[in-house]
Amino acid sequence: MSAFSILDPSLSDFATFVSYFSGAVLSVGAGLWIARYGERDRPDRVASFIACAFTAVWCSLAALQNSSDPATMLAATLRNLSYIFLIFRMFAADGRDESLRPIRPVLITLALVELFQPILLFVDGRVGFVPQLEALTFEVSVILNMLVAVGALMLLHNLYASAATPARDVLRWGTIGLACVFAYDLNLFTIAYLDGELPFFLMSLRGLFCGVMVGLFALGANAASSALQFRPSRAVTFQTLSLLVIGGYLVLMVLVTRSLALLGGDIARASQVVFLVMAVALAVIGMPSNRVRRWLRVTATKHLFQHRYDYREEWLRFTRTVGRGSSGSASFHERAIKAIADITDSPGGLLLISNEEAQLELTQRWNWPMIEVPAARGEYELSALLERHSHILDLDEVRGGIDHHGELDQVPQWLIDAEDAWALVPLIHFDRLIGCIVLARPRITRRLDWEDFDLLRVVGQQLASYLAEQAGQRALMDASRFDEFNRRMAFVMHDIKNLASQLSLLAANAQKHADNPEFRKDMLVTLQKSSEKLNALLARLGRYGSGPVQTICEVDLWAMATSLEQRFAAAHPIAVTSSEGALVLGDKDGLEQALIHLVQNAIDASEPDAPIHITVSSDTLHGRLEIVDAGCGMSPDFVSTSLYKPFVSSKQGGFGIGAFEAREMIKAMGGRLQVESREGVGTRFTVLLPLPEAARLFSPKADSKTESSEQVA
Repeated sequence: MSAFSILDPSLSDFATFVSYFSGAVLSVGAGLWIARYGERDRPDRVASFIACAFTAVWCSLAALQNSSDPATMLAATLRNLSYIFLIFRMFAADGRDESLRPIRPVLITLALVELFQPILLFVDGRVGFVPQLEALTFEVSVILNMLVAVGALMLLHNLYASAATPARDVLRWGTIGLACVFAYDLNLFTIAYLDGELPFFLMSLRGLFCGVMVGLFALGANAASSALQFRPSRAVTFQTLSLLVIGGYLVLMVLVTRSLALLGGDIARASQVVFLVMAVALAVIGMPSNRVRRWLRVTATKHLFQHRYDYREEWLRFTRTVGRGSSGSASFHERAIKAIADITDSPGGLLLISNEEAQLELTQRWNWPMIEVPAARGEYELSALLERHSHILDLDEVRGGIDHHGELDQVPQWLIDAEDAWALVPLIHFDRLIGCIVLARPRITRRLDWEDFDLLRVVGQQLASYLAEQAGQRALMDASRFDEFNRRMAFVMHDIKNLASQLSLLAANAQKHADNPEFRKDMLVTLQKSSEKLNALLARLGRYGSGPVQTICEVDLWAMATSLEQRFAAAHPIAVTSSEGALVLGDKDGLEQALIHLVQNAIDASEPDAPIHITVSSDTLHGRLEIVDAGCGMSPDFVSTSLYKPFVSSKQGGFGIGAFEAREMIKAMGGRLQVESREGVGTRFTVLLPLPEAARLFSPKADSKTESSEQVA
């Protein structure tokens, strides 16, 4: 029996016939396409047509006879020679057939090696009855096929790698087809050399595979189709990569277990069992790991794609995350953080919003409960720097002392100390800083680069527009509600004013017409008190329209604190923890009303026996009064979005304007109201009012006097 007839029985089945017959049909179709639609001036047009023709002849003979028939083997040799000739003509695509003359000896050598196949076929037909010579001719034939495949792959690599960019569009599909054919043959004959026989499965599919690859010659035969590119999506790429990793892992397991079997005896079986257990344990532990998957994703993105990000997918994901309906548990601010964190695979983040004094305040956390964020999150200097330069801060660079725009002196220390803090992304809308997002460090450590900065900057601007739009909508809703509230108060004031006038008139008439002096006296006292109460209520309601401040004078904060302690002594324990006095400028009645509301809020949030602490202090510019409770506390989201929002109350039946009114009153006095709160810990309200000396120093009158004195001097 001939060495080339080992597969005769197998190649006669129907599946093998269909494979080679399909390859012949595809090759004929590719040749006709090249003859009809191929570009006439292409230097490789004739060579491509010849390659298709010889492939069709080889597939036809293999389908009608078998792969070991002498005619089929000669056709396979002619097919390979046509492929070598096609490679040579491809070098003429940009004139390199003349400039790269060393390529010609290589091509001639490959052709001579391939021409040894008919000689081996003749020798095998003469001495095939000798088993040793039969095995020798088979082995030499397989080695020659491997050499031709390796040489052709090297030439194809040189052809495409050194081609000019315009020439690559012409060579792309033909090079892919030839490379796949010779890679398939190299794999086929390598297995045959190791096993001593041709693998049935690969031989059965060889005709169909070659027909499909020859079809690529036709795909690149004209300029329109040669510009086509195969661009699989990243999802398909990552899934394919995962399958290749799993397949390689299984192949490695098989090779190692087969190698261990060569040891023989009980040692081999024990080694196989131990290796199998270790391999399975490694797969169970490693494959489900998020860290392993992220590492594979980062590695694949780095080496397989020109850009790290698939911008279309990132933008769609960002839009879906931000635009998800509010029916879910995540708030808009949480979704905003997640939308940016998902881009860089950050596991958590913080949203800092700029307040009225351009200070960054914590508004929301997402998946980052452990980081300690102090009250002084970021001063106005940092906000001004971010707004001016729109610079994304790489906090690792800050820790390393790298300074781009003077940020080293402005980044708060708590961000530098937090090793998990990775980047700070400013949210800029119309050249105004809305806030910023602090991103946690990804599980797979890497450095930020230009692509991260560009994408995060654009996404930050888009997110800033969403936040600004939300704030604008809330402002419009508040203005609408205030307008309705003012209209209602106007009616109330009108009715009370009429009632007060009637009571005043009744009191005046009673003084004139009452006969009984005692009755007249009692009625007069009653009417006067009622009139005073109604007028006081009218004056209080009038503040909603005319402004919260009546008169500015010096107010003793310590006396105000002791007054609050006495006022609420019967209802709840109040402790004034300092005796330091502080004279400030403010409206005594308005300040008292604001402090009563803050103390009442603290009482409502605390347990009955938990005391409320009031502390009075002062510095060079301000007097300070702090109201501290150990109650239920408030979330950052509630503080930033609801605490000072009118008509929003956490109390059952609450009107929701108390905190807003207190802040507006204190602000109208030239002061500030600050709040620090933490759920389950408590709340601290801090009232800051200017000292008389500081107010006189910074007042416009003082400035004008200073200027006048300078002019006189």
